[in-house]
Amino acid sequence: MGNCISFILPKWRFSELRSDGMVSVDEGGTHEGIKTIRIQKACEFITSSVLCVCIVTWNMNSKMSVQDVRKLVSSDRKFDLLVLGLQEAPKSGVAEVLQEAMADTHSLLCQKTMQSLQMYLFGAKSSESYIRVGGCGGVIGRKKGAVAMYINFSGIRMVFVSCHLAAHEHKVEKRNSECQHISHSLFSKNDIHYAKSADITVWLGDLNYRLEGISSMPARKMIEENRQSKLRDKDQLLQEAEKGQVFNGYCEGTLSFKPTYKYNVGSSNYDTSYKIRVPSWTDRILFKVDQSSGLDAILSSYEALDCVRSSDHKPVKAHLCLKVRGGDA
Repeated sequence: MGNCISFILPKWRFSELRSDGMVSVDEGGTHEGIKTIRIQKACEFITSSVLCVCIVTWNMNSKMSVQDVRKLVSSDRKFDLLVLGLQEAPKSGVAEVLQEAMADTHSLLCQKTMQSLQMYLFGAKSSESYIRVGGCGGVIGRKKGAVAMYINFSGIRMVFVSCHLAAHEHKVEKRNSECQHISHSLFSKNDIHYAKSADITVWLGDLNYRLEGISSMPARKMIEENRQSKLRDKDQLLQEAEKGQVFNGYCEGTLSFKPTYKYNVGSSNYDTSYKIRVPSWTDRILFKVDQSSGLDAILSSYEALDCVRSSDHKPVKAHLCLKVRGGDA
């Protein structure tokens, strides 16, 4: 199993970052925001892809359900790597269930735990010899923070950051600052040169950005009518990226699935507590390919797993394939 290096962030501070591949503040220059890319349903795993990665993020709400953990890994495993980031994960049991579920096709290559954050990397048994793994991690608070993993797959350099950011609708600036701080702490250390030269950087986790400017009942009505696409312009993450505050130039699949938070535990019904929270896409997967890498990324799925019901969050899964730019389709 890969050796993971870790460090703890001593205290909170705000940092403005402008290095390539980092989460950055745009200081008056041009910015792209988050690019929404379409899903290409036909996966090219067998024919022309260099590498296919399945990425899953889930806030477990500190509850362990063997059945639901197994649902995170589909039986149709046409991918080289599985990267799984968990927030508010129980202290034990998850790794064993995942290893048992994946035993026929994939091996656990690395796992990283910092407080309630857990991250796992599984590799196809046929590809293990091509994979080198390192890691780094940082913690902001008792439950919130980030862990990260560096992976070199046959020369393709990847960094995965799994994070859990500040909760509550009004904490937008705090979430922005946490993104920037995590990025600076993980990518700017002089002794972590590989992070600066990654071909692809992926952020996943409970980013905790909410819907703003709409109350709960109107939002729920739109979701019930399958009109959740109309809620995208109220998404704080997309708004902040458009302002140049975070994730400038990153990509994300279309938010066609229902908001992933907050549900009544054990159901697919939104929060009926006295708070009646506004449903939100708190759980996200974003990626950025270095233009000099010679690679293109194809997103063949981006979905929430509605069948998982043991938490107040729904897991989000993406299937990302990398291919050489200009190669045959």
